[in-house]
Amino acid sequence: MKKMTAMLFSLAVGLNTVSMAAKADAPKEQETDVLLIGGGIMSATLGTYLHELQPDWSMTMVERLDGVAQESSNGWNNAGTGHSALMELNYTPQKKDGSISIEKAVEINEAFQISRQFWSHQVNSGVMHDPHSFINTVPHMSFVWGDQNVNFLRARYAALQQSTLFRGMKYSEDHAQIKEWAPLVMEGRDPNQKVAATRTEIGTDVNYGEITRQLVTSLKKKENFNLQLSTEVRGFKRNADNSWSVTVADLNNNDAERVIKAKFVFIGAGGAALKLLQESGIPEADDYAGFPVGGQFLVSENPEVVNRHLAKVYGQASVGAPPMSVPHIDTRMLDGKRVVLFGPFATFSTKFLKNGSLWDLLSATTTSNVKPMMDVGLDNFDLVKYLISQVMLSDDDRFEALKEYYPQAKKEDWRLWQAGQRVQIIKKDAEKGGVLKLGTEVVVDEQKTISALLGASPGASTAAPITLNVLKQMFPQQFNSPEWQSRIHAIVPSYGQKLNGNVALTQQVWDDTAATLQLTKPPVIQMPAAAPTATAKPAETPREASPQHDMAL
Repeated sequence: MKKMTAMLFSLAVGLNTVSMAAKADAPKEQETDVLLIGGGIMSATLGTYLHELQPDWSMTMVERLDGVAQESSNGWNNAGTGHSALMELNYTPQKKDGSISIEKAVEINEAFQISRQFWSHQVNSGVMHDPHSFINTVPHMSFVWGDQNVNFLRARYAALQQSTLFRGMKYSEDHAQIKEWAPLVMEGRDPNQKVAATRTEIGTDVNYGEITRQLVTSLKKKENFNLQLSTEVRGFKRNADNSWSVTVADLNNNDAERVIKAKFVFIGAGGAALKLLQESGIPEADDYAGFPVGGQFLVSENPEVVNRHLAKVYGQASVGAPPMSVPHIDTRMLDGKRVVLFGPFATFSTKFLKNGSLWDLLSATTTSNVKPMMDVGLDNFDLVKYLISQVMLSDDDRFEALKEYYPQAKKEDWRLWQAGQRVQIIKKDAEKGGVLKLGTEVVVDEQKTISALLGASPGASTAAPITLNVLKQMFPQQFNSPEWQSRIHAIVPSYGQKLNGNVALTQQVWDDTAATLQLTKPPVIQMPAAAPTATAKPAETPREASPQHDMAL
């Protein structure tokens, strides 16, 4: 009897052990109101908004790397420009009649003012600190040479003077004046070369990685916020109540899987967003494909170079080349020190992220998006040729490109740096089959429970208005409520109003944000009674408006 009892007891213990082991192996489920996928500036910004708008909601952020802001948001992986169309020529396309369209430029500038207000509010609220650690005044310049380009820049300047947002911009064709603005650009240049430049003193250099880190650090202090690093999303399942069960793997624990159940999911994963959106299974994902493009910069840390260049100087893309080929020589503030970057030079990899997989492009190509991709390739053959030519560049080729902007550059002062990956979005089109979408696409499912940001441009500099748009689309009822509206206007005082044409409001936003962010005091806006107008001689190949003009460089 004793033996029988002992056997039964052993069996029971054994079964219980097996049962416990099975439970241990089964994915554990965690519940959260909002799941933020990706530890970059988009997720950090959206999370910060949500904490202010709905502080009772719980949030979980997952990031596959071992820290936040290590991909595209990292300061070394992007150009660090506060994109506001002060110098980016692709935002002011030339029409067939030679006139200049400024609509896109105004739109981008307005968006950046929202970002400035958002960051100012965070500084005033104690969420962010030490503005010089993430934003600094760096004048923005456009610089061109040759008759056609000079005529274009002159007409662009005249057109922009009609806007409140571009007052304070200066224009010159004088070698001595431009040398005073940017000595490295002019020294050693042919004195007979026809050149022109614009300069705006209130341009900015922004470290988006530092912004991300500060926002997440603040969120981590909240009881209902949970950051999970080294955590990779492996699958999505929509539940009967329209919530989501998202399977994630702990990369530091033998890829042990668990489930996060979330009422709402936001995919802010940079280049990886497209693949994750496809994995969610929502029909909206079928409209998109992606094409990866990387970037390289030449970097100088030599004090003799760095201390003699204080500006971001953007040029003009070669005829037939896409906007991403626009070179610029930039002052950057990174990790507490000034450096100068020149580029970008395009690279090609099948990875969707700098730390991604070589299988990314293939795995994101489906039966529904392969044809649009081929259509885009045929319609944008110049882009294909450009990418091939860029991949073939030698070190000498890159240095010669630098010397066009810095004639007296020395090779030994520069090193090559591999920046981040961006995924240019291709969208199905009824007429063309597929079109290249170089702006930022907000994708939301019909049930308004999952959203994603696709595309890379203008990207980080417009994170604040873009994520506001996400909130508007995902939570329309809450967004329009008096409570949310009141809080949104506390964060972004000018929200819902146009700055362009409103001198008083533009001045107030400029002055208030400059004071809080410790930027150069803006000029006093004085609009002429009759703003100057000018048209350039129609270019042989007019810079017509197209999706490419959405692109930040």
